[in-house]
Amino acid sequence: MGTQGNKALKGAIVALITPFKDGKLDEESCRDLIEWQVQNGTHGILVVGTTGESATLTLEEKKRLYELAMEVVNGRVPVIAGTGTNNTAQSIELTKLAKDIGVDAVLMVTPYYNKPTQEGLYQHYKAVAEAVDIPIILYNVPGRTSVSLAPETVARLSRIPNIVAIKEATGSMRQVTEIIKQSEKDFLVLSGDDFTAYPTMALGGVGVISVASNVMPKEMAAMMDACLENNWDQGRELHYKLYDLFKAMFIETNPVPAKTALYLMGKIATPEVRLPLAQMSEANVEKLKAVLKEYDLLS
Repeated sequence: MGTQGNKALKGAIVALITPFKDGKLDEESCRDLIEWQVQNGTHGILVVGTTGESATLTLEEKKRLYELAMEVVNGRVPVIAGTGTNNTAQSIELTKLAKDIGVDAVLMVTPYYNKPTQEGLYQHYKAVAEAVDIPIILYNVPGRTSVSLAPETVARLSRIPNIVAIKEATGSMRQVTEIIKQSEKDFLVLSGDDFTAYPTMALGGVGVISVASNVMPKEMAAMMDACLENNWDQGRELHYKLYDLFKAMFIETNPVPAKTALYLMGKIATPEVRLPLAQMSEANVEKLKAVLKEYDLLS
């Protein structure tokens, strides 16, 4: 999986937002967004991640998003499905569903709220990996889940054949270093934050699962391509060029700024999010507009 031509898990993988209209999935905007991403060089499409508001999607909506992504992408880049929940049995069901639809890999967040031990985390992922033969990407984001996968646990999991990668979103380069040092040689590390994408690549990572790619797909792909080609000066230049955008994507809780930006850019019909997320405050919309203007993103 890590090395099959255009199906490799590397580069700039967009954590796609989920467009809504009148409370329902906006399938038309979704298709257009995916097509625009692929046309602009994005290396992979992730649907139903945190940025895709997975927490408030129904099972039917998740299934539809997996199908839509497969349909529009049509084999051009890898499609990754978010299938992680804080219930192992439910995670297995969702992962089976995604596999049946034909996705290339699944992204599984650590179980949130329950606070499993490291052994519990290990057993959770092992159970899913044994139940469904599909490439699995671990997802560690303690800022959202209140648990963190220890590098030792990641190393143990890396020995399970279909656990192929981790999306590492602690923001810690020590954590990235320990994971790469301890894990199997072919285990892939993807940055879970745009601002750590460049340093993660420098340490031996292979890409990023990106929020900023929603808004500037071409530039994020260029930054990752530069790093993959060992063109570190160009990669660094793009990191600094995009840094204000990285910050702007978190003026309020992700994905609210990303959705608002895409709406202001005319890429989606509405900036709608689902409660308990709320629309951006006017003051923050103005801040976001100022950043988008800097990048010439507002027509």
